[in-house]
Amino acid sequence: MSVAETTENNKAVSGVEIQLDQVTKRYPGTREPAVNEFTMTVPAGQIVIFVGPSGCGKTTTMRMINRLIEPTSGKITIGGEDALSLNADTLRRKVGYAIQQAGLFPHFTVAQNIGVVPGLLGWDKKRIDDKVEEMMDLVGLDAGDFHGRYPRQLSGGQQQRVGVARALAADPPVLLMDEPFGAVDPITRGNLQDELLRLQTELRKTIVFVTHDFDEAVKLGDKIAVLGDQSTIMQYDTPDAILANPANDTVAGFVGAGASLKQLTLLRVRDVELSKPDITVSVNDSVSTAKEQAARARGSFVLVLDDRQRPIRWVNTRQLGAATSLRTAGKPLLDMVSTQSTLQDALEAMLAEGGSVPVTGSRGEYAGMIDLDTVIATIQQLRQEHADDHAGSDA
Repeated sequence: MSVAETTENNKAVSGVEIQLDQVTKRYPGTREPAVNEFTMTVPAGQIVIFVGPSGCGKTTTMRMINRLIEPTSGKITIGGEDALSLNADTLRRKVGYAIQQAGLFPHFTVAQNIGVVPGLLGWDKKRIDDKVEEMMDLVGLDAGDFHGRYPRQLSGGQQQRVGVARALAADPPVLLMDEPFGAVDPITRGNLQDELLRLQTELRKTIVFVTHDFDEAVKLGDKIAVLGDQSTIMQYDTPDAILANPANDTVAGFVGAGASLKQLTLLRVRDVELSKPDITVSVNDSVSTAKEQAARARGSFVLVLDDRQRPIRWVNTRQLGAATSLRTAGKPLLDMVSTQSTLQDALEAMLAEGGSVPVTGSRGEYAGMIDLDTVIATIQQLRQEHADDHAGSDA
């Protein structure tokens, strides 16, 4: 199940294909099945989103992949291997699983939580320790700060990062995610979504992700399965295809109003040209250096970067006048976006910041700025393309 495949553009894919064939789940004492003859192929190395109303069977369907729920009938293969013929515990250790509110063991430290599955697989202590440190760095948690903390000492977003690190620690080809970001605030949720997309760019796992939020599905999914009762597949396609041509009125209801504006969710910050004004200083620079930089840039603000070139604070020339250190001068950033963020995320961040926002790269480093004019120009271009397409279809 860990055999790597390769995509057409030669990026390594560590995930494997999943096939579900006529998979059904019946619970005792019920007339109708919870899931009825569900058939789907999940491509290797892609994120497939199950979206649908509460009670439609999407979580049940996903949990049958790793047999947290045993199917009544049907066939499931993972990387060509019959999942129903494997020992259930062995299967679950080969399939990562992340859930809402992380589901961490409260009496385990962060390091112990991440190392659970490698420990069950019999890895030696050094290999586990190395993997734990690698995973913490991968999800953006400093090992020196978080290694020995307990879940109660973490924010909701930090707990979710640990949950993702734990799910990935044994390097499974498949990751199942059951509304993993549903219990955090909107800003943290957006940051976690960006983090998942960044990780996927590096790891190329096969991910099945359950959500009831269509906007989240559009942002994250390579493909979206809109499900109805008994996990009936109403439409299974790419996000842009579903936005452009909903299969029926029910799917159109999920898409909702403003479908053209939702196109902003299909575009990433990396797809537009960033500005990179010379307004940055290091947190270790002197206050006088920051004043000189602000004067050279002919602006009233400078952006303070930490030792790893990550944006941390804004400071203006008035605040610099009374400052003694750039570590405390000015104010912390309220919000920022990454190159993985959508243009919709960028627009929301601009509203929070009151103007242009910093953009970070794959490891949180400063990559440039994005401004409102860029987003507005992109919206106008999308509207023009939509109008041209509509005119062409009417011709």
